[in-house]
Amino acid sequence: MAAFVPTVRAGASRACHSGVSGKGAGEWKPGMVSIPWGMADLFWFRRDLRLTDHPALQAAAEGGPLVSVFVLDPVLLRNLGEHRASYLRASLSALNAAIGGNRLHLRVGDPGKIIPELAAAYDAQRVWVSGEYTPFANKRDWGVDAALVAAGRKLTAVDSPYLYSPGTITKPDGEPYSVFTPYYRNWNDRVAPAPAGTAAPELFIEQAGASPDSVEQTLTQVFGGKSEVLAGEVAALATLDTFLADAVDSYGAQRNRPDTASTSQLSPALHFGEIHPRSIVARAAAAPVDAAPFVRQLCWRDFYADVLYHRPEAAWHNLDRKFAAFPWRTPENADGFAEDLAAWQQGQTGYPFVDAGMRQLLRTGWMHNRTRMVTASFLTKDLRIPWQYGAQWFLCHLKDGDIANNSLGWQWTAGTGTDAAPYFRVFNPVLQGQRFDPQGQYIRAHVPELRHLEAPAVHEPWTHPQGSAAGYPDRMLDHHQARQEALAGLETMKERS
Repeated sequence: MAAFVPTVRAGASRACHSGVSGKGAGEWKPGMVSIPWGMADLFWFRRDLRLTDHPALQAAAEGGPLVSVFVLDPVLLRNLGEHRASYLRASLSALNAAIGGNRLHLRVGDPGKIIPELAAAYDAQRVWVSGEYTPFANKRDWGVDAALVAAGRKLTAVDSPYLYSPGTITKPDGEPYSVFTPYYRNWNDRVAPAPAGTAAPELFIEQAGASPDSVEQTLTQVFGGKSEVLAGEVAALATLDTFLADAVDSYGAQRNRPDTASTSQLSPALHFGEIHPRSIVARAAAAPVDAAPFVRQLCWRDFYADVLYHRPEAAWHNLDRKFAAFPWRTPENADGFAEDLAAWQQGQTGYPFVDAGMRQLLRTGWMHNRTRMVTASFLTKDLRIPWQYGAQWFLCHLKDGDIANNSLGWQWTAGTGTDAAPYFRVFNPVLQGQRFDPQGQYIRAHVPELRHLEAPAVHEPWTHPQGSAAGYPDRMLDHHQARQEALAGLETMKERS
């Protein structure tokens, strides 16, 4: 059967309703404490944890009050690392507070059962959602839709987490793009849609019989104590405004510098939908300086989502199938594979710029994009370990672990994607550090064993007599030799394919 495909509803009203006629035997008014069952549709929050700029909420509000629900799916919970789990907990707590407390139905279990059951309990004719497009989401939503339809109800998807939803930007012949630059030209030539309005908390009805702290109790049971992470739509909008005021003018020149506060760090907020790209584009357009280099990064996010939508196998399989013939090192054919992978994972490769990135990931759940590329290159080209091992590690530990961005970004660096950097482009971890962390501030911030070294020795501690004095490991390999072996592997692949 075909997967459930979200539809983009055009022309939804941009005015948020703070009071509308209810369905059934009564009229809903702002501030009502409770409402009889059978008078409200469901709004199922997923990757849209906000009330601002939310077309799906606006469309749903046209029919009256809503029962809000978020489902903690055990399948997804199993794949949440510590940092993303902590962020999600904080974001859900912020959403619950934003809608007035005791209005968010927080449930743990299979959405395929919980959503139809809750819809039946409230006799909701519709379940409203923001559209999602990943392979997992498509399968989940098809199952929920089928169960609802069988009961005479309907799942209605509006909008998406992207500026332009997957499948909406195509070549003139209707075919999808596989290369970023022409996709960007098409994307950039369009007039960006304006942000939608803000939903009033009174739109959502309170839970009947639930204690005021039921959401926090559930969050504590699932995630542990209250998260200290700053999350939620208020924090996301404040972060954006600060970035636009203080750093966007230097973004084009400084964005590759992990030693400076040159990026917005909004990727977790975008992943969980605490802020929508429309809001970012609108506020960036109002900035007194040129924000185009920053806005362009949103196109990469749309592009990767579009590629995954058309090529769902890209989540874990090479888009360039020739690379099946590349002589990758695997647990079956390489001595020391597990040790080499672990050294990379823990930031113990002996290459400071690589190790700084990997340790930043473990400590904070975030990594600068430049070091994401350098660490990915080291795994796939210096160590010749398949990119899927790295993508899985990143997906576990990143707060912004987005399947499309993550897997397609890895394929770009590994050279296996449709819009890939050539495989023979191998990042030199020493030169990358010298260029983008010239004084070694980023390295010293994340690799304490090297804090006694200044540049240039901090980039090549093996050249300094005290380079390993604090216990920093020796290089696990010689980069120049590893590069030659990677290029030789590419020639072998060409001969085999």
